[in-house]
Amino acid sequence: MQEPFFTNDAIVFGILMISLGFVFYTEAKKSGFWYKFYKIVPGLFMAYFVPAIFTTLGIISPEWEVENTVGETVKMQSQLYFVSSRFLLPAALVLMTLSIDLKAIFNLGSKALIMFFTGTIGIIIGGPIAILLISIFSPETVGGANFDAVWRGLSTLAGSWIGGGANQTAMLEIYKYNPAKYGGMVFVDIVIANIWMAILLIGIGKKDRINKWLKADTSAIETLKDKVATFTQKVKRNPTLTDLMIILAIGFGTVGFGHFASSFLSAFFSDLVKNIASETTRNIFTFLGSKFFWLISISTIIAIILSFTKAKNYEGAGASKIGSIFIYILVATIGMKMDLGLIFDNLGLIAIGAVWMTIHAGLLILVAKLIKAPYFFLAVGSQANVGGAASAPIVASAFHPSLATVGVLLAVFGYAIGTVGAILCTILLEIVSTS
Repeated sequence: MQEPFFTNDAIVFGILMISLGFVFYTEAKKSGFWYKFYKIVPGLFMAYFVPAIFTTLGIISPEWEVENTVGETVKMQSQLYFVSSRFLLPAALVLMTLSIDLKAIFNLGSKALIMFFTGTIGIIIGGPIAILLISIFSPETVGGANFDAVWRGLSTLAGSWIGGGANQTAMLEIYKYNPAKYGGMVFVDIVIANIWMAILLIGIGKKDRINKWLKADTSAIETLKDKVATFTQKVKRNPTLTDLMIILAIGFGTVGFGHFASSFLSAFFSDLVKNIASETTRNIFTFLGSKFFWLISISTIIAIILSFTKAKNYEGAGASKIGSIFIYILVATIGMKMDLGLIFDNLGLIAIGAVWMTIHAGLLILVAKLIKAPYFFLAVGSQANVGGAASAPIVASAFHPSLATVGVLLAVFGYAIGTVGAILCTILLEIVSTS
C-alpha cells in the first residue's frame, strides 16, 4: 500500500499505452528473438504481465495509502480499472458482437455449458478439499473461531469465484466474516485469480497442442470464426472518419444507455430484494442490485439486437478492431492490479487458494479430456466462474473477437448461480473445518 512513483492517472495511462505499444511492436517482428518469444508466450499475456511488473517495482499501483494534513491515513486509488471496466469493456462487447452469428453461437453445442458447470463444481468442492489438505501441514492456517473462522472468510472467495463481486459481498453479509480480516481474503482473490488467468492466457498460445492432446473437435468453433471472417471480408472497406465516428457512437451510445438503464434497474431490484422475507433468498438475489451486472447484460442484449440490423456492416470498417483496442486497455489495467511481491505476504492463505484453484483446474482438464472439449471451452468456462464478466470476454476474444459474447453469456449466468453455489460450498467448508 506504499505510494507508487507515479500517482497521476494521466501518466499511468501513458505508461500502460506505451507497454501495449511495446508488446504489439515486438509481436509484429517476423524474425529474431521476439518472433521466437511470441511463439511461446502470447501477446495478450504480455499485455497483462508488463503492467504487473511496473506495479511490483512500485512505479505504478492500483491503490496506496497517504497521510493527510491532520495525520490520518487515507486510501487512494487509480480510477483506470474502473473506467476501463465500466466504459471500455461494455463498448468493446458491443463492437465485437455486431458481427455475431447467433445461430452459430448456439451451434457450439452443450460442451460450453458442461465445462462452465464443471468449473462451478470445481470451486464448490475445491475449497473444502483445500482446507483438508492444508490442515494436515498447518492447522492454524484453517482455524479461527466465531466470526474470525477462516471458513467464513473463504465463503467470500467462493462467492467471487463462482459469480462475482456482488456474490462475494452477499457471502460476507450471510456469514459475517470479521471485516478487519476481510482484506486478506480479497488479497487471495486477486493474487490467485490473476495468476490463474495468466496461466490460461499462456495456454492460448499452445491451444493447438492442447486440443490435439484433448482429442477435441473444434469444427464448430472454426465454423463460427470462418463465418465471421467471410462476412468481414465481404463488407471490408477503408474506413472513413464518418465510419469511425459512427462506430464510436454505436459503442459508447450503448454504454451511455446501459449506465442510464442499469441505475434504474439496480435500484428497482435492490428495493425488491430488500423486501424478501427470507434472508437466504434475499442474499441469493443480491446480484440483481448490481449496476455492473445490468450494465453488461443490457450492453450485450443491445449488441445482439444490432447484429440483426445494418449496423453489423460496420464490422467491415473495423468495429471489432476498435473493440479489441478497448479490451487490451482493460487487460493492462487488470495487470496493473497484480503485485507479484504480495504472493509471499500470506503464504498460508495463498496455499489454500492455490490448492483450491488447482482442484478447479484439474477437474476441468479431466472433464475436457473425457468429453473431448476444446481448450476454448475449458478456458472460458473457468474464467466465466473465476473472473466473471470483466475477464471472461478477454479470454474468449483471445481465441477470436467473435467469441467474446460466449464469455459474456456464461459470466452473466455465473452471476445468477453464484450465491447458491457459494452457499453450498460454504456448508462443506464449515463441515470440514469443524469436524
